[in-house]
Amino acid sequence: MLKRCNIIKESDGEAVTRIVFNLTLPCLIIISFSNIKIDSSLILIMISGFVYGIFLTFLGFFAFKKENRKIKGMMTMMVPGFNIGLFAYPLVEGIWGQEGIKYFGMFDMGNALIVFGLTYMIGSFYSSDNNTFEVKHVLVKMSKSIPFLTYITVCTISIIGLQLPTVILDVAGVISKANMPLSLLLLGIFLDFSLDKNYFNKILKYLTLRYVAGLCIGILLFILLPFDHMFRYTLLLGLILPMSLTSLVYAVQFNYDRKLIGTVSNLTILISFVLLWGIGNLLM
Repeated sequence: MLKRCNIIKESDGEAVTRIVFNLTLPCLIIISFSNIKIDSSLILIMISGFVYGIFLTFLGFFAFKKENRKIKGMMTMMVPGFNIGLFAYPLVEGIWGQEGIKYFGMFDMGNALIVFGLTYMIGSFYSSDNNTFEVKHVLVKMSKSIPFLTYITVCTISIIGLQLPTVILDVAGVISKANMPLSLLLLGIFLDFSLDKNYFNKILKYLTLRYVAGLCIGILLFILLPFDHMFRYTLLLGLILPMSLTSLVYAVQFNYDRKLIGTVSNLTILISFVLLWGIGNLLM
């Protein structure tokens, strides 16, 4: 409504994104992970997020192998990686509170390795005929991600048995409360649907690959794995989350079709929201 009334414009989304990624989300991570006890199930959640991202990458290469270099790189770059910080966290926090954030946060750590590592490599390598891949660029990119560094720092502090100062926890607690409304506001700012008919088949193939794989594997793991409900909910719902918004950032950096990636991103947000709502009502 605010966007329709021109009170908030899409150009404002960049500033809100910086605030969420660099301030409210890190503070939420600090609060959620400050007293966490890292057990084998949480480590397995993190590994699952990473391994599934690699699996999706292979599916993407197979699905778009006949496309030209530019299209192949763009579509494959979009396949792995999930929008957890902006999309999942507000919903998870509202349903399960800090316990849910803990599990999805560990899943996001594995996802971050894919988003800031593997997808960046793919986008960079296929962006031009003469592009070469350099590991240092990936490492520099990951070292500048404040949420990723916050995960690593807070988990390390918890593992070695230290406690963050009370003043840091108090300040982070206040700021973290803004993460849910700002994240949902940001999704509304970027919500837009404009479908290029020339890309219809590619988009349909992308959505089918992503959600059929996610639903089939997620349901299978939910039924078969001998872990608690929160562990299985994390995998079931985590594998059908929307496309990572970093693909939009990489589209600008590597000169891919931003309109196409933006449209696909919004479609995945809509589809994931419907699926999460349906599964949530069915199971809970």
